[in-house]
Amino acid sequence: MAEQQARKARKAHLARVVRTERLTPHMVRVTFGGEGLAEFATNGHTDSYVKVLFPPEGVTYPEPFDIEQIWADFPREQWPLNRTYTVRNWDPAARELDVDFVVHGDEGLAGPWAARATPGEEVHLLGPGGDYTPDATADWHLLVGDESALPAVAAALEALPAGALVHAFVEVSGPEEEQEIAAPEGVSVTWLHRGDAPVGEALVKSVRELEFPEGRLHAFVHGEAGVVKELRRHLRLEREVPRERLSISGYWRLGQNDEAWRAVKREWNAQVEQEQETSSS
Repeated sequence: MAEQQARKARKAHLARVVRTERLTPHMVRVTFGGEGLAEFATNGHTDSYVKVLFPPEGVTYPEPFDIEQIWADFPREQWPLNRTYTVRNWDPAARELDVDFVVHGDEGLAGPWAARATPGEEVHLLGPGGDYTPDATADWHLLVGDESALPAVAAALEALPAGALVHAFVEVSGPEEEQEIAAPEGVSVTWLHRGDAPVGEALVKSVRELEFPEGRLHAFVHGEAGVVKELRRHLRLEREVPRERLSISGYWRLGQNDEAWRAVKREWNAQVEQEQETSSS
């Protein structure tokens, strides 16, 4: 559903960098603003996201920027590359949008850009999309993710009422990557430090060992695709959580760049879901 919304959200917003902040050694927050965000509005979901557009080197586009026209007139190799990021905060009064980027040196496209971004620099954003908000009628919530899902998990925690029953697990490389989250009283996150262990190993172990509370669960599980696949199987088949009570998908896949993963993501998710539905029947 989120991807379908993103395809419908063709409006490109011109965003200007207002400031940047190094939140942790591997997380940079870029705050966008400017008149180009005058028509920007989130959909109210805590996993609202935008697609940041990056023109290939040496390619320029006619003004006014029209992504539909670019897709129609330019060869595919000259289309903007895009990277999907969660809206960490949106302040409509100040017209400021916070987006948090995971940065691993010069690896990737968006991370290095965010690390070098300077006030006044401009990019185009598509969106927002998104389809998850913590269900206020749920008896308890399960939030699970790695660094890529941290902004969405944090936004969900901050949207919950005080005293909500939550089990939130976020895996990061080490204690230096933990962040302050303005969650209400009684709502907190369990930080898991990966160290030299495989990505997601601690997440899977924590969820498997969790004593599930009684009542209706609403779960948000996102991160590396292989880890998500294992957790989806555990939740659907072993814990018997109904599909409609899960927001679960792979944000990225180990060993694949973003283009390669997006090319197969929908088919891969459908295949996993079919396999698990077959196993449960």
